[in-house]
Amino acid sequence: MDPRTPDRIRHHYEVERELGAKLRASNPEERTELFKTLYTELFERVPDHPRLVRRETPEDSQRKVEGQLRLLRPFLAPDSTLLEIAPGDCRLGHAASRLCKEVIGVDISDQQGTEVKIPENFRLKVYDGYRVDLPDAVANVAFSYQFLEHLHPEDVEPHLRLVHRLLKPGGRYVLDTPHRFSGPHDVSRFFGDDLVCFHFQEWTFRSMEMQLKSAGFRNVRVFRGGAYQSSKLVAEINKVAESIVGMLPSGLRKAISRRFYSSVTLVGER
Repeated sequence: MDPRTPDRIRHHYEVERELGAKLRASNPEERTELFKTLYTELFERVPDHPRLVRRETPEDSQRKVEGQLRLLRPFLAPDSTLLEIAPGDCRLGHAASRLCKEVIGVDISDQQGTEVKIPENFRLKVYDGYRVDLPDAVANVAFSYQFLEHLHPEDVEPHLRLVHRLLKPGGRYVLDTPHRFSGPHDVSRFFGDDLVCFHFQEWTFRSMEMQLKSAGFRNVRVFRGGAYQSSKLVAEINKVAESIVGMLPSGLRKAISRRFYSSVTLVGER
């Protein structure tokens, strides 16, 4: 539940919808500049934004990191390199550095902070959202968490092809993004079912698998029940069940999906 008053939620919605419209109407060159300023403007105009006022305890932070590490542990080995997309404050990457040879974070800015001890086998590459100074086949595993929904529709396939380029043959892209049936998952949710703020799209398992395969990934598998399912049969059954839920009336579909389809968590193989 959002503790703010309806007026403050409405204000947040109006500001984010306005800024989101700028991004939706922009071309790639314009977006490289907008990326640098839009969140700053959002937080200045919405000082009670949840990301600014939420008080996270060290225990809360550790639980989040552990939850993401559970997605990664099946794929990490002592000799592997992890590529994390949009790592934010890099807490996950720093923790994962104990499990593998190297961690490379790729983000549009360095948000690690000055008081943080950076592991020797962690490095951050700042990029413009499109081009990153890294060689082909640099990583065994790539990871993004709650990131793809923020990409402009024109930028989804270029992003997936970039990750495909950076992965070694046989490498995996592990991703988690909000599920469309239980959304919207941004402030749009208080005002209807249309995505008009900073979530540009939210996917189903089926639609995200199609995106991955279009970008060259294969053997797309799922996480269900909190665990990685390597079986193709499980992935197919999951899509069938999802399709059945998708045919339900919107209210029932959303109620069921909030329990069983909060996010799309997939693994695509290079």
